[in-house]
Amino acid sequence: MNQALTGRPVLVLGASGHLGQHICAAFAAAGARVIRVSRGGPGRRHDGTKRTDGERHTDVPAGTTTTVHLDLATADCATLTRLCAGFEAQVIVNAAGAVWQGTEEQMTELNARLVGRLTEAVAALPQRPRLIQLGSAHEYGPAGPDDLIDEDWPPAPETTYGRTKLAGTRAVVRAVRERAVDGVALRVSVTCGPGAPRGSLPGTVAAHLAAGDDVLRLAPLRAHRDLVDVRDVADAVVAAAQVPALALAEAGAIVNIGRGESIPVRELVDLMITCSGRCVRVQEGQPALANRSDALWQRLDISRARQLLSWAPRRTLTDSVRDLLTSAGVPVLGVANDLDRGTANGQGKDSP
Repeated sequence: MNQALTGRPVLVLGASGHLGQHICAAFAAAGARVIRVSRGGPGRRHDGTKRTDGERHTDVPAGTTTTVHLDLATADCATLTRLCAGFEAQVIVNAAGAVWQGTEEQMTELNARLVGRLTEAVAALPQRPRLIQLGSAHEYGPAGPDDLIDEDWPPAPETTYGRTKLAGTRAVVRAVRERAVDGVALRVSVTCGPGAPRGSLPGTVAAHLAAGDDVLRLAPLRAHRDLVDVRDVADAVVAAAQVPALALAEAGAIVNIGRGESIPVRELVDLMITCSGRCVRVQEGQPALANRSDALWQRLDISRARQLLSWAPRRTLTDSVRDLLTSAGVPVLGVANDLDRGTANGQGKDSP
């Protein structure tokens, strides 16, 4: 356990999502009292009894979790304030949001407006908790193959998702500068690893392999992405909870989280096929959904995360893929880690 976090109440919004689940697990492993907030039925204590608004809930044991059901899309500022105050949260992580499959209205509500209400709620608390907002590398503008995207790279998102995530990040930075909120936005690159959602490329490929499909019909695999294991992201969030507030504010309250490498997404797909040991044809067809990013290159500069958070990614891409496939029920072959940067000679074959 981490002595600095042992017994501290940590509130995780969007706890049932891909990132949220791993973040909850990482904080629990560090000894924190984790309060999982996700959409569902009426709010419950960890013992199943009903709760009342404004009641304090400090009886959650260290290293354990309790769940609160709340529709964050409709929660107003007063509700969020009562939630944070009721658990006396010392750390609040916002992992909630609408991703690629969401509508423009859903993305605007969850990725932008919710963050604005959350910063207002935190600013109203007498004891300021650490607010950690999960942003996105898609907030940045286009980059080329030789570019290393640092936190000062011009924000010029090309999609609704990127624009709404940028609005959320700006709300946090503004609250830090103007209202003395203790906060930081982590701009996260593309994640991989166990439990990747079906809407993501890794999750889609894993689902097809689990179903035994002989042909993978995918959008064109032209992009190069900075791929980071979701568990490494969770570790970065835990690290961000422990950095002095002044250091975060002096860094501009924005930190990139990624691997710092650019991987062709076709290599990712081939690596997944190789690890599965199956002979599968890859058929590249229609472009992805219109709200997905068409940017071909992405590589984050993670030097600020190394210096400020004392954090670096630990898991290889091969490890991420193996664990993703295992979590999806796909038998995995033993594959050397040197395939991380060279998988095109694997089992994936292009369809004619």
